Formats: sequence, structure tokens, C-alpha cells
Amino acid sequence: MKRLRTGMGRAAAIAGVGLALAFAAPDMGRAQAPETLVIDLVNEPSSLDPHMQWNPDSYYVYRNIFDNMVTRSDDGEIVPQVAESWEYVSETQVAFTIRDDITFHDGEPLTPEDVAYSVNRIIDPDFASPQLGQFNQITNAQVTGENEVTLTTDGAYPVLLAQLVKLSIVPEHYVEEVGDEAFNEAPLGSGPYVFEEWQRGVQVTLAANEDYWSTPGPFEQVEFRAVPEASTRMANLQSGASHLIVTIDPDQAAQLQGAAGVQVLDVLTERVGFLGLNPQRGPTADPLVREAIAHAIDKDLIVEALLGGFDRPVDIMLSPAHFGWIDGITGPGYDPERARALLAEAGDIAEEPMVFATSPVFDQRIVQALQQMLSEVGLNVEIEMTDMSTYLNRVRSDPAEGPHMNFGRWSCACQDADGVLFPLLHSGSSWSNWESPETDAALERARSTLDEQERLDAYSEVHETVVSEVPLVPLYQAAILYGADSDLEWQPTPNESMFVNRMSWSE
Repeated sequence: MKRLRTGMGRAAAIAGVGLALAFAAPDMGRAQAPETLVIDLVNEPSSLDPHMQWNPDSYYVYRNIFDNMVTRSDDGEIVPQVAESWEYVSETQVAFTIRDDITFHDGEPLTPEDVAYSVNRIIDPDFASPQLGQFNQITNAQVTGENEVTLTTDGAYPVLLAQLVKLSIVPEHYVEEVGDEAFNEAPLGSGPYVFEEWQRGVQVTLAANEDYWSTPGPFEQVEFRAVPEASTRMANLQSGASHLIVTIDPDQAAQLQGAAGVQVLDVLTERVGFLGLNPQRGPTADPLVREAIAHAIDKDLIVEALLGGFDRPVDIMLSPAHFGWIDGITGPGYDPERARALLAEAGDIAEEPMVFATSPVFDQRIVQALQQMLSEVGLNVEIEMTDMSTYLNRVRSDPAEGPHMNFGRWSCACQDADGVLFPLLHSGSSWSNWESPETDAALERARSTLDEQERLDAYSEVHETVVSEVPLVPLYQAAILYGADSDLEWQPTPNESMFVNRMSWSE
């Protein structure tokens, strides 16, 4: 299987990492392909309800239990799934024809009523989905024919299909019978894999759906295990205890060189690493301090020294894979002297302690490097490490009580600026600490017109605000590296979806 090459970073760094990531020598082949695929994640899912969290450890698992309205092919094209076709009735209405041959895992048919229920559930403000900002431009979903559901949007919504890639269809009869909490504990979908068991803190086990309507899962079972320690994930892969591991860095990938029976897979994703700031509390409420923080960070050093040159420094909160990326906008450059001068101008507030929230799922070398860079210009930064669920709650808490800063790696899996900038910067989003009527207006304008140039103009305004006001600091477009059994055939994609039924054992 051929690895993707990113082509990012300085030539020397790429050459070194390229050698380190060469395929390991093949083993002598296995006598029989394992019936259970074992995947080591960093944490257990924080939710298996697809309308709640979509952090990687949750998303990796539940995307195999549920079908979505539409999906993306491995080439990135939006293609049918539950909706087999669609037609724009007007700028604000799209009619979807729903397949009539899909059943949920309990044998009940998936109906247009389930589709409408799923959409209306996730857009209900009282349900309080963390994904609400991705879908709240949809005002209503109605069954309008025997196999038809019509979605109505608040004005023209150019990102509708891109967002529906993430909209999982849930069974109305089951959710209403057992309630949201029990549904999360034992999810029921229509996807290629059936939920079997969730051993809290250990693993989630899925079984192949023998009656799946589309491409069946090639493995009888899949175990998604929570393995926080990267060294343990590495050892599991090399011993054959697992077949796929996530979240390895170039140094760890280099350790796999020469190990029998393993390979390293990489792809440059649409995920953006960033330093989130809290403009509503303490030192980070001062724009001088926020600008100083931006000048204190050496993005090139982070990418080259810690990420092996695979990732790409960015000055705006997008990647080139997104619609809305604009070339030529530059943010505050690395300038520690300028940072110190700004902090001196800010005065005593710059000396106050600041809480820096993170979680083991992130590369702590980067977190520690950021802390060191900020400390070197005179800031007092304390790292707060918590499990992923607690971290997510902290980041979404009342800004008056939340951390001053947090490390994040954001992906909308939609390849559109709306899925990144709206949740992170619109004042109505639970993920945003930024309150700016001008930014809100620009984001709302960009998501309510089908004119691409108008959208780009609006996003240009938002990018310039990020540069000048620094509500957050964009760091890099992230490459993701996986360790895998050498017999596992799988092509990682920029949107980081882990579709198990698109994997297989080599012949």
C-alpha cells in the first residue's frame, strides 16, 4: 500500500522523516487473517450518541455504527448514503429522496420519519448538541413524500451538503423509548457495525452487521481500545496485540522502522492546530497580552523540530483543504522582543498566572513547547491536564470561569470555513469565547449566500480580525500519522474518518 507524502517542511527535515517513515520490512505473512480488528485509540469515546461530541475518539467509533445523510468518498467527493439523491426546490429548501432498503440493527426499517427526527433533534436548542453551530442554519425537516424529506434553511445555506456529511441518522422509536442517556450507553444505528459492549475505560466492541445494505464490514468484530500511553500503543502494534494505532508522532514512527510486520500511514488533513485564548478573563482579556502571545510562538520551530516537517504552519484558522482559505494573509510573526515590549505596556496584569488546558489526546511536546515559549517572554503559564471529557467541558464552560488558554486541533470534516470559524468565533457557539458583532455579522453573511465571492469576502474579514485581535492563535495544518499492521489495507483521508468497512486484509 502506498503512503501519502505531504511535501511539507524544509527539505532536510522531510528527508530525515521520509527515511524514518519508510515501510518496515514485510513479515513472512500470516497463516490466517484475524477475525477481530483491534484499534488502539488514545481515550475512550466521550459519547457514542452521534449528535453529541465529535471529538476523534468518539467519531472514530460511532461513524461505524451509524449511516449519515450523505458521505464523502475516499477522493473527497460528497456522495449518497441514506439520501440517494437530492434536489434544490429553492434557495432555502432541498428535497432528499431517502433509500427504502435500510434497516436499523433491531430490524426496524429506516424511514423518512427517522431522517426528519434526526435533523430536528440535533437542531433543537434544548437538546444542546455541541454540534449545534454546524447545523443551526437548518430551521426544519419535514417528511414531504413517501420517501422524501425536505430541509428548510434560514436563507441560502451553501454548506448544507458539506455539513450533512456528519449528520447521522438515529432511530426515532428507540431513542424515544429508552431516552438520550440510555441511547448513549447502548447506541442503535443502521451502519456496517453493530454495538456490542462498552467496557468503560477499556474498550468498545462492535460486531459486523450481517444485513448491511451497502459495503459490509470485512472483520467479524472490531475492538476500539482506550490506550492513553503512546509507548503502550507502539508496543501493542509491534507485538501484534493491535492492528491499527492512532496519534503517533514522527519520532515514534521512526521507532517502527525495521520492525517486522508494521507500516506507517500519513495524510495531511483539514485539521488545524491552534492555541485558543479566552478574551473574557484575566490577562488574556487584554489585547496587548493576546498579541504578545502570538509574537512569542515560533510556529516554524514547532513544525520542524517536533512534527518532522510533515505539518504546515498557518496564519489563519483554516487549511488549504477548506473553502475559505485565502492566500497572502499573514499573522503576527515570531518576535519575542516585540512580545516582551507588549507585555511591559500591558503592566501588572501580564504577570498574573494563566491556566493552560490540555488533554492526553494531544501531543504534550507541543503543549510544553508553547508553555516554554510563553514563559520565555515573561508570562506565567500553568498547564492543566485532564481527561478528554473534562477538557471538553472546561473549554465549553462559562468564559468567566474557564481556562485562559487551551490547546486544540479542530476539524469539521466538512472542508468548509463555516465548520471551523462559526463554532470557534461566533458568539452564539458554546465553543467560542469571542464576542464581536462584526465577526458575528461576517460569519452569518458567509453562511447565508450561495455567491462564493461574497463568502470569501466575508471570511477575509474574519481572518483579518483573527490577525489583529487574536481571539486565538492558528498554529499549523496537521498531518496525522497512524501505525498499522503491514497486512492492513487502508487509505487515510484528510477528513480523518475511520470507516472500518473501507479497510481489509491484504490477499
